[in-house]
Amino acid sequence: MPGAANSPPGKSFIFSYLEALSLVERLHRLLLDVIKDEFERVGVLEINAVQALLLFNIGDNEVTAGELKSRGYYQGSNVSYNLKKLVEMGYMHHQRCEIDRRSVRVRLTENGRRIRTTVSDLFERHAEGLQAANVLQADGIDDITDTLKRVERYWSDQIRYIY
Repeated sequence: MPGAANSPPGKSFIFSYLEALSLVERLHRLLLDVIKDEFERVGVLEINAVQALLLFNIGDNEVTAGELKSRGYYQGSNVSYNLKKLVEMGYMHHQRCEIDRRSVRVRLTENGRRIRTTVSDLFERHAEGLQAANVLQADGIDDITDTLKRVERYWSDQIRYIY
């Protein structure tokens, strides 16, 4: 693990923290691979996992490109590219804002909603599978979520204090 001395016996906090960071990053990449595999399985090849996850996260909302990041719908740096591709492929509608003509609002088309349903069904199957295999139960996922939210708040505060 980068930056961590071989620490197992009493495992220092920094070692565990770096291990958790690495795991979060690996899980995100693995999530994208899982989505990609699902789309290959169902024969949807023109859309990538990042785009599918973006459609899933937008859901029934109508948002601006800026809101995609601020609301946590999109984690990447090339949001404009992915929005443009999704509009070109017919997965999203876009229109200029009446009030601020520089701003574009986007929402899913019927095709976009079908992609969202595919991702939603995948996540539902996984949630059921995790519980059935006794990998994770409701109290465990709640603990993980609460902990990750506290880390998110801490990191957000760190960024705010820099500026």
